[in-house]
Amino acid sequence: MIGIISYLAFFLTIALILAITVLGLNLQWGFTGLFNGGIVAFFGAGAYGMMLLGGPERIDGLGGFGLPYPVALSGGIALSGILAVLVGLATTRLRHDYLAIATFGVAIAMESVVRNASYLTGGATGLRGFERPFESLVDGALQYNLLFLAFVVICLIIVYVFLETLVRSPFGRLLRAVRENERAARSLGKSPPVIRLTAFVIGSMIMGLSGALYATFYAFISPQDLAPILTFQIWAMLIVGGSGNNRGALLGTLVVWGGWVGSGWLLTAVAPTHLQLYTGSIQYILIGSIIVLTLLWRPRGLLPEKLGTRHYSKPATDPVDWHSNEDSGKPHAQEAK
Repeated sequence: MIGIISYLAFFLTIALILAITVLGLNLQWGFTGLFNGGIVAFFGAGAYGMMLLGGPERIDGLGGFGLPYPVALSGGIALSGILAVLVGLATTRLRHDYLAIATFGVAIAMESVVRNASYLTGGATGLRGFERPFESLVDGALQYNLLFLAFVVICLIIVYVFLETLVRSPFGRLLRAVRENERAARSLGKSPPVIRLTAFVIGSMIMGLSGALYATFYAFISPQDLAPILTFQIWAMLIVGGSGNNRGALLGTLVVWGGWVGSGWLLTAVAPTHLQLYTGSIQYILIGSIIVLTLLWRPRGLLPEKLGTRHYSKPATDPVDWHSNEDSGKPHAQEAK
């Protein structure tokens, strides 16, 4: 029984940390139409920033300042924000397809830097040895995992409430206006580049928070944690759950992460020993199948976006008709409903 509770705590902790990343992507893509293909870069900036500021002293490298956890956590988020400003100034004016390619290049560059800059990031062996917060408050691994799960839940609630308040505010309606028709928004005196950059930075800082929590939970971060598979998983979670809806983003995270973990366990249990090396590839196929089936059954995700325009009631017939809006790359509201 204790083993089941311990595993559920582990599963939920990772799932909710990833859910925070999905919420950040939902702000960028779901509400603003920004195709971010470099999720792991901002996730990694938050993780490495937190570890460098709060980790133990390093004899053979820079960092390890041992700062209090709230300071280290804030520093990781701030580093993600700084990176997002630099990347956003150079890329958010691009169309969605070029933006995806440019940000994916940033992710590759980030992975290369952390793998080779050993003096700063520990190289391929990563950074470890972080003294996890709250560990002195409880005795035992299970108690600590439950306590940290509660902390992650609090962080997720704060991010969720913040984003719900943001997207329901006039600024949130402005994000949708830029997404639907940038020229119309510009004709009203708004500045789409500034709005897109603002959404890009906020979403990336949320991803940085997720990365910092991830590194805190494992007390370890390495280049393997920034592999492109993470970007694939995060996008799958948002597509399955439904972009433009924060509740859909949370549901999609649980569905895809549950499918990923469950399929891994099942394949390990039933696959012959000589086929165990191929179970990872089969997991990719299964997650891809979930995406395809979701797009066929629920083209806009399990919990689609609700625009609140009752006179637009025609259901979507072609969910991938991205060319219907030449400005944002997402379907017009009439076509999306």
